[in-house]
Amino acid sequence: MTESPRGSDAGTNNPAHLGPAKREESWQRLGKDTFDLVVIGGGVVGAGTALDAATRGLRVALVEARDLASGTSSRSSKLFHGGLRYLEQLEFGLVREALRERELMLTTIAPHLVKPVSFLYPLTHRVWERPYTAAGLLMYDTMGGSKSVPGQKHLTRAGALRMVPALKRDALIGGIRYYDAQSDDARHTMTVARTAAHYGAVVRTSTQVVGFLREADRISGVRVRDVEDGREVEIHANAVINCTGVWTDELQRLSGGRGRFRVRASKGVHIVVPRDRIVSESGMILRTEKSVLFVIPWRNHWIIGTTDTDWNLDLAHPAATKHDIDYLLEHVNSVLATPLTHDDIEGVYAGLRPLLAGESEESSKLSREHAVARVSPGLVAIAGGKYTTYRVMAADAVDAAAVDLPGRPQSSITDKVPLLGADGYHALVNQADHLAAEHGLHPYRVRHLLDRYGSLIHEVLALAVGRPELLKPIESAPDYLGVEVVYAASHEGALHLEDVLARRTRISIEYPHRGVDCAAQVAGLVGEVLGWSEEQKSREIEVYNARVQAERESQSQPSDAAADALRSAAPEARAGIIEPVT
Repeated sequence: MTESPRGSDAGTNNPAHLGPAKREESWQRLGKDTFDLVVIGGGVVGAGTALDAATRGLRVALVEARDLASGTSSRSSKLFHGGLRYLEQLEFGLVREALRERELMLTTIAPHLVKPVSFLYPLTHRVWERPYTAAGLLMYDTMGGSKSVPGQKHLTRAGALRMVPALKRDALIGGIRYYDAQSDDARHTMTVARTAAHYGAVVRTSTQVVGFLREADRISGVRVRDVEDGREVEIHANAVINCTGVWTDELQRLSGGRGRFRVRASKGVHIVVPRDRIVSESGMILRTEKSVLFVIPWRNHWIIGTTDTDWNLDLAHPAATKHDIDYLLEHVNSVLATPLTHDDIEGVYAGLRPLLAGESEESSKLSREHAVARVSPGLVAIAGGKYTTYRVMAADAVDAAAVDLPGRPQSSITDKVPLLGADGYHALVNQADHLAAEHGLHPYRVRHLLDRYGSLIHEVLALAVGRPELLKPIESAPDYLGVEVVYAASHEGALHLEDVLARRTRISIEYPHRGVDCAAQVAGLVGEVLGWSEEQKSREIEVYNARVQAERESQSQPSDAAADALRSAAPEARAGIIEPVT
């Protein structure tokens, strides 16, 4: 019999259930246990590092000041890709490595979360461009041992326009279709962290590092603060790994040492528009004067991005400006027969890439590579890289920390470790109609759940036993069921309304109301699990609505400084966060 989540922590004995009771148990363990590694940062690299270390048999704690994937790892282009443009820059090693990772995700590690996606590359120059691009794509199709996506397909102008009727006829002379892969980045990161917990890592969010512990000349752990209630505790460990992305330099200063590299934040903005506004069977990759622009299929929407501009303001809440949005609209409209307008935009999000900044401009060309350094005894830092290569970065970080660990750790095995929900996924897809009939759901709905939870779908649906109302769609956000919101709080570590609307679901970017219209309903469901009072529910709704209002206003501003001032003025869901830590 499945226990109702109301006022309880469903399945507390399962280490991967990151509910309220597990949270308290984890706090006690942080203060009592001695760990081999403490990983700072709950983005994809931090989560991947915790998983890598745990599956090597190490004792690991992962702490995150906000929420899993609350920074860069929920605001990417949502692609697992080799980086076609890096071929032109002759970054063959980077592309080969990324394509190998893409293949691993599609076949072994996360087939439920990572899916093939096609792109049209429009050709605009006669004679030279088709053979030049075809040669690059031939390398792209074969470099990483890719077998899970189709190879390139050449199209005439008429064929390309049949595939993408939305294009202007004079926008291309032909085209080539190729494949990459995509994933919900926030869900993928959260699943990596839960998989690390499944293998024994202590994973705790809203847990901010406020100091480093020292024994003689070496780092021996960290002091952390629970930003929800202000408690502090010391965590003792043989080594600490700084996986904080754009916060790398801040944590380095807190440790009292000088880093081996610096991290520069580059802002990337994406807009989300309804699927019917661009009539196409495929995504697109468009050349711009500086880089490339992606038009990416995303359920019933298109994601269009991205920009690439320096950002020196608030790291937690980068703000998109009117200029950023106009840039994206201008470039995509240059090829669309029916232009998009500001009124078509459902959602906007801005993220910060943690690029490596060398001491000179010459070394900054390594910005998409990652760097690992043992910056002092007991402290390793890792930064740079791209989402696709997180697993390689994680393995390198643990290898670098090995010198501070007793004994010799085992080699990395995460290329053979499926994420939670992967085992049994393909069989369940074949059984989707039976599952749907069993639970009174439409088969389309079950397939949607399978692509979000994989074989964990049984865990999700079990929460609705005796509560059939949880199998109804969220009002004003019908792509999601009530039970998914309950599961986010009972199993997936969501602590605030924002965690659910912006990351466990993507309601904040997929609906024009950006979550405001369903905030009260979602807060009611989350509050049942987390034991919120009416006052707490009201505060969560108020804080979330203020966030949305601030983002809307910032997106009408002409400059980064003006947009940042408006966005930064909104209240924090985690009011106890210290920024910056000194």
